[in-house]
Formats: sequence, structure tokens, C-alpha cells
Amino acid sequence: MWFLLLTSLLVIYLLQRYFKLRDCPPGPFSIPILGYLPFLDPQQPYVSLTNLAKRYGPIYSLQLGNIFTVVLSDNELIRDALKREEFAGRAPLYVTHGIMGGYGIICAEGDQWRDQRKLSIEWLRKLGMTKFGTTRDAMQARILLGVEEYVKDLKNEMKKQFDVNPFHILHNALGNVMNDFVFGEKYEKNDETWKYLQHLQEEGVKHIGVSGVVNFLPFLRHLPANSSTINFLLEGKKKTHAIYDKIIAKCQANLASYRESIVKYFLIDRELRGKSIKFGSDEQLRHLLADLFGAGVDTTLTTIRWFILFTARDRVIQEKLRYEMHSVLQSAPTLDDVEKLPFMRATIAETQRIRSVVPLGIPHGTTKETKIGKYRIPEGTMVIPLMWAVHMDEKKWKEPEKFMPDRFITENGNFETSSNLIPFQTGKRMCLGEELAKMLLFLFCSNFVYNFSYEVMNPASLDMKGTCGITLTPPDYSLIIKEAEK
Repeated sequence: MWFLLLTSLLVIYLLQRYFKLRDCPPGPFSIPILGYLPFLDPQQPYVSLTNLAKRYGPIYSLQLGNIFTVVLSDNELIRDALKREEFAGRAPLYVTHGIMGGYGIICAEGDQWRDQRKLSIEWLRKLGMTKFGTTRDAMQARILLGVEEYVKDLKNEMKKQFDVNPFHILHNALGNVMNDFVFGEKYEKNDETWKYLQHLQEEGVKHIGVSGVVNFLPFLRHLPANSSTINFLLEGKKKTHAIYDKIIAKCQANLASYRESIVKYFLIDRELRGKSIKFGSDEQLRHLLADLFGAGVDTTLTTIRWFILFTARDRVIQEKLRYEMHSVLQSAPTLDDVEKLPFMRATIAETQRIRSVVPLGIPHGTTKETKIGKYRIPEGTMVIPLMWAVHMDEKKWKEPEKFMPDRFITENGNFETSSNLIPFQTGKRMCLGEELAKMLLFLFCSNFVYNFSYEVMNPASLDMKGTCGITLTPPDYSLIIKEAEK
């Protein structure tokens, strides 16, 4: 009896799946309820998906829990799909819709996303995120204050101990630069609120990975192992928003004289548009501030940490970087020196390639049924632009596992990027702070190399695979640092 019932249910499941997925991209067989989730490496899901791409091709489909998913692992396919309006939605993940409620900008979609993205780009440009001009100079000056603090704190730490872990010093300096731009506030190193926010961000990045099983099977959030993580995220969100409310109130009370920042521009815009503003709620503001701060810090911090680690492990590349700077610069590098330092640009680009900061990409969702080539893509499909596969493709990159900045240097010694490098993603939802991120990466990385000579402690013991959450973070490491000869 039970055998017949189970057989009938399996037949019904297979028939439903067949009719639902006809004309869709091919892919591996999935088991009922769980889909392909049990077969993904929880530590390196991007590797599992890349291996499937080698078997099924640059576009394939699979079931992840209750979410039908299409994976794209080719640069041209990704660019073609993500530039289209029907791919500008967000995947129906629990973190997107359940925890974040569709607020902010990362988890928003439709008119709300379009409105807030347009305004956010406008506000970042007012802060100085432009190619040239006085506002750009003002933005650089604010960044360089963080760079100077970083260099100063590292030098102080060098006096105290033989080896230095640069992570917390970098997190403080870079985080305060973003605090300045987003909130118009900065914190002292030992401020308890700031230490809590750093801790929350550090842990949150680990817990909100797209591969988390609760994203695809929300009912599993009630299991003890998952509920503690969800409670950590929800409690963290509640406390963070309470901190933001105090900043918002402070800004509102001194709006005219408050420091130029995203929170100030949001409140001014809400005041100007008055009742006609559709997406100006306090809840939206809290999530927007969290998104702009978190995305700005997480990705940039991770890339700089990888840059330092890879150049610490390769003294030849490190010395070549320093020689380039000392050959053409009379003082510490600024944004005016970008074109003079092609090998620095190449090393940053190679860091972004070899360790894709978001290896699974930021998942998109289809807002209506559409097609990619000959394949039908149903409405509500999660679309994964698999950055790891693009950046580690042996057909596009010679010896992709090797750290070789020279792959971005032409015969004439100039820097030249590649269409196969997509560090800020692409299309309608590409990183809106790309220009700011480039400024931060160049100024922090170049000034670090300019000021210090360094090597990593116990390089053979480090797991260079990294840890995959939202971002692919490097292992914790310490450096032996000396001041570089000028």
C-alpha cells in the first residue's frame, strides 16, 4: 500500500516537473522537496555549480529547494541576460523577502528599486563619485583621511609586536570612511557601538550566503541549528536599526549644517517631495543605509584583504609594484596617479579575478516568462550569474589558478582589462557604487604597498580557498611588516 502511494506521488512529481520545465535549459536530476541542495558542497557551492557547467554547458537549470534556478557561466550570456528588464527582479529567497522584506536597494525590485537606485546614484555623485571635478577631490580627501589613519595605526601596531593582523585595523579605517559617506558620522576605535557594528557585519557576512538552505526551504528556519542563526540576524537588524534611528534623528534636527552624506540627502529629498514621495518611509531608509554601508564595506574590505595576502605571498610582484610607484611618484599615490601605475591596476584586477568577491554573483529573479537563446525561462526563476566560472574559465584565462597580474598588461606596458572580468557584475543591477569602489581599492592598496614591505606568516598553513558567505573571504593571516624604503 505504502509502496503504491509513494510510487504514485513520485510519478505525479515527475510529470509535473516535466510539464513545468519543458523547453527550459537542461540540468541535473533533482530529488523531491530538496532538489539539488544535498549535492552542493556547502563550503564551496560555486565549485559545485562550476563543475555542473562543465557537464551541461554555459546555461543550465536545477531545482534548489522550492526555487527553480538557472545558472549562467558565460560572460556574453550574463551580459545579454542582465541588461534586460525581465531579469531585473530579485530571486524569491527567504533572506530577500522574509528577513529584509524587499526594502532597501539590494533586496528591492520593481518601481521601488528603480526609484531608490536612481536617487542613490545621484547622491553618490553629489558626494564626489565622478570621473573628475571638485566634488571628486572632496571625496578623495575624505577617503585619504581613512588611508592615513590605516597607515598610522599599522605603524603603531608594528612597534608593539613582531607580527600584525591587518584585518581589524583595515576594517576600522575603511568602515569609518563609509560611515562618513553614508551616515555623516565617524566612530572612535574603542566606541562600543562601533565595535558591535563591526562584529555584526563580520558575522552577518558569513550567515547570509545565497547557498544557505533556509533561503530555499524557509520552514527549516524552525530547526534549532538554523533558528539561532535567523535570530542572530533578526536581533542584529533590530539593534542596528535602533542605532540608525538615533543618527537619523540627529541629522533631522540639524539638517542644514549636517555633514554631506546619504542620510542627509535622503531626508532632504523626502522633505522636498513631501507626501508625493512613494518610497520614503523610515523602514526603507534604515534598510537603504544598511545596504549602502554593508555592500560598500564588505566587498571592498574583502578585495583589499585578498590583495594584501596574494602580494605578501609573492615578493616579486610586491617589489615590482613598489618599484613602479617609486619610479614615477614623488609622494604617496593619489587618484591623479592611476594612469601612471598600470601594474598596480593590473594587480587589483587580478585579485578581483582570481578570488571573485561574490563567486555566486548576486542572484537575479525573472519578473515574467522570457527566453535565453532557445530556452524558456519561467517567471519567478532565480538566475545565478556564476562569477567564479567566468573568472576561472580555462578557455578564457591562461592558468587561471595562478596569480598573474601581467595578464592585464599589454606589450606596450599599458593596463588593459578584459570583457571576461566582471568584478562589479553587469546589466541593470550592476554595482551602483563601482566608481567609489575603484577609488577605495586604488587608494588603500597603493598606499599600503607604498608605505610597507611585508610577508605573510606561515604561508604554507593558509587555506587559500577562503570562506564562502555573501562574499568569499580570505583566511585570517598575520604579516611581518617593515616600513618600505622610499
